[in-house]
Amino acid sequence: MILPIYVYGQPVLRKVAEDITPDYPNLKELLANMFETMDHADGVGLAAPQVGLPIRVVVINLNVLSDEMPEFKDFRRAYINPHIIETGEELTSMDEGCLSLPGIQEPVKRPTRIHVTYLDENLQPHDEWVEGYLARVMQHEFDHLDGVVFVDRLSGLRKQLIRSKLNNLLKGKVHCSYKVKTAR
Repeated sequence: MILPIYVYGQPVLRKVAEDITPDYPNLKELLANMFETMDHADGVGLAAPQVGLPIRVVVINLNVLSDEMPEFKDFRRAYINPHIIETGEELTSMDEGCLSLPGIQEPVKRPTRIHVTYLDENLQPHDEWVEGYLARVMQHEFDHLDGVVFVDRLSGLRKQLIRSKLNNLLKGKVHCSYKVKTAR
């Protein structure tokens, strides 16, 4: 089932999400719905707060990029209770966008390497270092679990330059091809 995506201004996007227990009700169904919602909106990642749930669940589908990045062929994963333990020191800047901030793309500096822990969709634990593009996507999505959206990582000047776009999102003026739930 395709769920509405919560847009900038929705309070759930600013909450710190809670870890879930292995007996979280209908987890498989939630993951399926999140994947379907993300795919329908042409996203590569989606965090549970973006569909109104303040829980630590993320889905990522990088298979859509496999023509340019063959290493992501069939890459479609869920991350349950993910946490970034530490980051590498090297930073790189890349344009980011977000399904919860339609129409906004800005360069964001992030570490190129991160150490993460999480459970997969079969509730198996993982503890690993991740690099490159996947590390960027994970950081972007895991930020949502901590009440952070990518525009929070912009300089004051960059934020000023997009202030009118952000204000339009707050007013419910949203133009996109997927179902959304605005703050108004």
